[in-house]
Amino acid sequence: MADQISLTFPDGNARDYPAGVTAAEVAQSIAPSLAKAAISATLDGAHVDLAWPIRGSGRIAINTMKDEAPALELIRHDLAHVMARAVQELWPDVKVTIGPVRDYGWFYDFDRAEPFTPEDLGAIEAKMKQIIAARDPVRTEVWDRARAVAHYESTNEPYKVELIARIPEGEDVRMYWHGDWQDLCRGPHLQHTGQLPADAFRLTHVAGAYWLGDASRPMLQRIYGVAFRNRDELKAHLTMLEEAAKRDHRKLGREMDLFHLQEEAPGQVFWHPNGWTIYTTLQDYMRRQQRRGGYVEVNTPQVVNRKLWEASGHWENYQENMFIVEVDEEHAREKTVNALKPMNCPCHVQVYNHGLKSYRDLPLRMAEFGSCNRYEPSGALHGIMRVRGFTQDDAHIFCTEAQIESESRKFISFLSGIYADLGFTDWRIKLSTRPDKRIGTEESWDHAEAALANAVTAAGHEYEVFPGEGAFYGPKLEFVLTDAIGRDWQCGTLQVDPNLPERLDAYYIGEDGAKHRPIMLHRAVLGSFERFIGMLIENFAGKLPLWLAPRQVVVASIVSDADDYVREVVEALKGAGIRAEADLRNEKINYKVREHSVAKVPAIMAIGMKEVQERTVSLRRLDRQGSESLALADAIAALMAEATPPDLRG
Repeated sequence: MADQISLTFPDGNARDYPAGVTAAEVAQSIAPSLAKAAISATLDGAHVDLAWPIRGSGRIAINTMKDEAPALELIRHDLAHVMARAVQELWPDVKVTIGPVRDYGWFYDFDRAEPFTPEDLGAIEAKMKQIIAARDPVRTEVWDRARAVAHYESTNEPYKVELIARIPEGEDVRMYWHGDWQDLCRGPHLQHTGQLPADAFRLTHVAGAYWLGDASRPMLQRIYGVAFRNRDELKAHLTMLEEAAKRDHRKLGREMDLFHLQEEAPGQVFWHPNGWTIYTTLQDYMRRQQRRGGYVEVNTPQVVNRKLWEASGHWENYQENMFIVEVDEEHAREKTVNALKPMNCPCHVQVYNHGLKSYRDLPLRMAEFGSCNRYEPSGALHGIMRVRGFTQDDAHIFCTEAQIESESRKFISFLSGIYADLGFTDWRIKLSTRPDKRIGTEESWDHAEAALANAVTAAGHEYEVFPGEGAFYGPKLEFVLTDAIGRDWQCGTLQVDPNLPERLDAYYIGEDGAKHRPIMLHRAVLGSFERFIGMLIENFAGKLPLWLAPRQVVVASIVSDADDYVREVVEALKGAGIRAEADLRNEKINYKVREHSVAKVPAIMAIGMKEVQERTVSLRRLDRQGSESLALADAIAALMAEATPPDLRG
């Protein structure tokens, strides 16, 4: 019957309902207890409000607070609205804009003449808890555009009027009320404010933000909040934030004298000797690993004519992120337009195309420590984690379609060994599959997705599928690291790409003597060196493994009579390939030890007259309590073993 729909539940059972039934009514039909606990529903993979009418048949699941992902989305989204309501109840002249959910919480942007203060945040939190305690109902209606525009014009909310104009044609203009307070929102939301946990959220800080990220538009005030399902989850998160603040790579970068940034070169890193030592040590390690992995290293130009970027498709799709360079070329009628390269792949195809390739040449693994430049808004820049100028450990594997699986398997093994050497043993793999808008045949997508999945399994790992999140030309693997305090970092990637070889006319001669297109596998292990070094600093809280530490050993005198022996020890350490330096200052040894410990020097040798007479050293380690007395030769042998990069150890 046309007025009946069939809903299938997670257990496989199905029931018939009248068209227009709500998810709340579906929950009630199953069990009153479920209806009481319900917060939303998932309908054919979409998160829907309990109050929305269901018009067609499909698969449905009723969500409760036990369902983490939908619960957190609703809690954070509802709290954004409750916060905006609290702000307008406290300061009725404030204009509201948007308040999306983000990692761990939400933010909401406000147009207010006076800046919000820390005391204001406390007042807003208190008002939010009053609103939650009131258990005000949440209701929703769909309005036509003219009515919604007239409403917001009458309430003097110009930002909402502009947002309505941005809603795509055919999409509902949905209005939500939380008690008497109203907002424009796609939803879904909880059923009343009392469903929110009053003791599991915190307003964290205020920042400036341009309206819609446009520097030519008004500057707004953005209030950030974090929220979880219960107080224990919030406490764990706040503890993590405290630990993260201690590990902040910008703070440690100053203490360890690694790098600095300045406004004359936004998003570009000034590496100091200590920081550059980490950089080059890591790069040398990666170069050795890539050589062992069968990669050839190339180097390609920084500035490339727009014609190549047009041919590759980047000019059309990526131009706003590119730095443009115009040059008055001799004899040219107009300026030549070039761009600093934002990625290396089109240039690698040019190297591949230089000379005829046979199937016998494949797979060809081509690597570059490619220096790239991309425009990032100034508000998005973050230390060395988010920059405009960076170097990738970039490589591209040119292979046949039949070689995708074997090359992917080799890459996963290659990557896992590097992550282990760098101290990351906890990581997972995401498989992003075909999006709705894509090129290529279904058969080619089936083959590529299966090849990646089989490679992961064959390499002894599991993966999580993210449907529809692949690029328009091919699926990809993403490798997500978890650091020492539980934060996730997406670093490594492996992307199947038949598109760029087609666009740039790359081919090889097959066994049949005919031309064939290679598949291009884009791959990175670290991603950008800048970001990965920032991660390393934060993961180890600055206490880098000895082989990566820029300052490995400081030999400090306790009395000036020991200075000659200190110099002898330093020279012996340097002769063994250890980065060592002397501290002969006329300061107390405790002062010296404390200063070098703050700078995260992993090993400090204290030398007094006892050590001079016995030809020993008193060795203090940054990661251990106390000190130990060792013969100089034994101390050097122990430090040499740790100072040797893991790939060079026996």
